[in-house]
Formats: sequence, structure tokens, C-alpha cells
Amino acid sequence: MKKILKLVAIVLVLVFIYFGFTTYPKLDLISGFSAKSIASGHFMDNRSKELIEKTDNDIPLLNLATNAINDAGKFATSDVYGLKERKAIYREGLGATLINDNFDVNKPYLLPKRTQLVTNLPFPYGNIDPKDTVFSNIDYSKLKKAVESAFDQAGKQAKRTRAVVVLYKDKLIAEKYDKNFSKDSKILGWSMTKSITSAAFGVLAKQGKIDIYKPAPIVEWKNDERKKITINDLLHMNSGLEWEENYSTICDATKMLFEAEDMGKVQMEKPAQFAPNSHWNYSSGTTNLLSRILKNQFKTQQEYLDFWYSAVIDKIGMNSMIVEQDMSGTFVGSSYGWATPRDWSKFGLLYLHKGNWNGEQILDESWVKYTATPTNTSNGQYGAQFWLNAGGKFPDVPRDMFYCSGFQGQMVAIIPSLDMVIVRMGLKEEDQGFDFNEFLKGIISSVKK
Repeated sequence: MKKILKLVAIVLVLVFIYFGFTTYPKLDLISGFSAKSIASGHFMDNRSKELIEKTDNDIPLLNLATNAINDAGKFATSDVYGLKERKAIYREGLGATLINDNFDVNKPYLLPKRTQLVTNLPFPYGNIDPKDTVFSNIDYSKLKKAVESAFDQAGKQAKRTRAVVVLYKDKLIAEKYDKNFSKDSKILGWSMTKSITSAAFGVLAKQGKIDIYKPAPIVEWKNDERKKITINDLLHMNSGLEWEENYSTICDATKMLFEAEDMGKVQMEKPAQFAPNSHWNYSSGTTNLLSRILKNQFKTQQEYLDFWYSAVIDKIGMNSMIVEQDMSGTFVGSSYGWATPRDWSKFGLLYLHKGNWNGEQILDESWVKYTATPTNTSNGQYGAQFWLNAGGKFPDVPRDMFYCSGFQGQMVAIIPSLDMVIVRMGLKEEDQGFDFNEFLKGIISSVKK
């Protein structure tokens, strides 16, 4: 009996050692991700805790989290076996913010001033229901089949698409939603938010208030090799700064999103590994640094908050959109933009029409061209906070397609040669079982040339 007890004790010790080395360091990230996800999904889109746990949080290790929602206090908490409890608070107009013990929840805060686009026009240029439009060159049965094939059959979880919206020649020609979602559902775009950040810089450039080809205005870089890095390099993910982006492990990106108080500082404090414009490296930290740089262009926090909405988001009627902040009051421009699928399609339409929104030139045409021009060393994959098909990633899709892309397969595809915008929101990416090439090919092939 003593030998058995001793053996059990050794096994338990080994289990604890294994847990300590492999999982314990991740607990902060697990509970942080879970708390933030629960708070955002529940308070911004009225999802139940159970639905969020079953869908949004259906990621390895997140099932270890125990979650709770306090509706009266407007916050969510998560922990792992009672350890590393994290809290995310919700503030109307700002969304949810993951906080730490140093955060003063009673401190007054500012809200962005929003303007509702009021027109008597149908969607997409207004918020009246879209008019039925029939194009003679569209095979609607083929289009319907292509859209429906993006969704799972009952009981399956192979594709996990939540929404598809298709615009053609400024008209809504297809739209479908999964169970529990509708045209009014706000869905997290994850890294599609990077493209919103880029657009904000585009407006500043159009106004002549910023020169992206000058060195980035960062005092901390003045006396070292980083002083040569330009805003252009940052927009192109071509700064040469050290960064690791790997969501399957503890890395710069996950520590930034789920631990940092000021997310823009994380990339700012990284050393240079390569000369600027010589090495492309995808970095969410870079986009949050851009958001921080943008913040410093304004005299007050209120002006910064208002600009994102007045210059781009509300300007094109994306009234459902909320871009969430970090603890420092900086927009998390890398990852935390929420909007309805229809509103995401409006953003695509702005770029489809070379920065023009229903007659108003919001972005210079040259900015849109700049956005869709391949970054040096990206092999045709990337522009200025937009992804590109210039390198032929999707072989059956026109090479002029450029697109916003986000974690778990969010996409706003802009195809100028077809006068088309395609939105797909879901929970599976290309390498997880959703075939974007086939999805896009099916929709495109329904249009007769």
C-alpha cells in the first residue's frame, strides 16, 4: 500500500510540475482573453455567457476558464481553477476594456461624440432597407448556392460562418446569417480593425496634417537606429522592429492584448532587428503604436476620440461600430473593432470607390492606391494595413482584390475589377477548414462577364 501511495504522490508531483511549466504561465492570458470576450460579446451584442463560451471562446485552453457576468455592475470576470482572476469592464460608447488592479474604475472618462447618418437612401448609402435589384448578368441560383455553401449544415461545425454580405454595383445582392445572428449583430473584426486605423491616417494625410514619409514622431527613438523608421514603414509592417505574433503561445501579441496597460508602448519599446523597409513582419503591436502616434496628433483626448468616428466611421454610416480602448484610453487599432456585417461592407465600399462615399471624397484616390500597392519584401501579400491578392494567394480570384482580414476568418474583400465587395464573418480560417478561394470563386463565378 505504501508503494502505491508513494507512486500516486510521485505522479501528482509530476502533474503539478508539468502544469507549472506548460499551463500556469498562460493563465493570465487565458482568463484575460475569456473575460474580455465575455464582456464584449455580452454587453455589446447581447450574447449569453453560454453562447460566448460555446462559440467565441471555443479555443484550446479557454475551456479551462470559469466565467461570470455582473449585469448590474457591467463587468465580466474569469479565472482558471480559482487562479489569476481577470476583469473586463463595459462602458457604453467605449465597449469593454480588460483591466488590472491598478485601474481606477471610478475615474471619469470621455466618450466619443457620435453622429448618426440620417438619409432617405436605402442601404448601403443610408439605413433604409435595401431595394430589391435584379441584374441580368447574375446567375442568382448559382450565387445562392455559393453563399449557402459557406455555412454549415445542421449539427456540423466545419465552416462556422456567421454572416455573408455581398455588394455588387452598390447593391446588396446576397446576405445570409447563421443561427443566433442577424443583420443587427455586432461582430468583432479582429485585425480588420487595422484597416480602419489606416483609413484614419489617410484622412489626416488628405488634410495635410501628417507626412507619412517623415520619421515617426517618437522621442524615445531620437538617439538610436530607430530614428530612421517612418510612419510609412509602420503602415507597411516594414519597420524592422522586433516582434513575435503567434496566437498559439505566449508571445508579444498575446501579452500586449491581455496584459498591457498601454498597448502602443509594447512595440515602441522593442529594439530594431533589421533596417527599415528591408524586412516585412506582421505585427499587431505596430498598429497599436500607430494608434498611439495618431493620438499624439491631437491636443486633447476628446479630439482623438472624436476623429476616428467623425473622419471615417460615422462619415460612411458605420453607426454600429465601436472601437474599444486599452487602459490608457488609446484605441486598440490592431484588433478591437466591432460592427454589423452590413457596416463592415460599407467600409469595403469606400475603398472600392477609391475613397469616395456617395459623392464625397473622404480619402484621396492616391491613398487607396497606396493602400493596395504591395509592401516591399511581402511577396505581394500586403499593402498599408490591408492584405492583397497581388501575389496570387487566392488563385481563382482577380489579382486586384485587396482585403481586410481578421483572426478566425473575418474578411472584407474588395474587388475593383468586378465592382464587388464580399464580407464573411466566422470562426474558422483558411488553415482551419474554411476554403476562402472556393468561397470567393463561387460568388464571383455567378457574375457573367
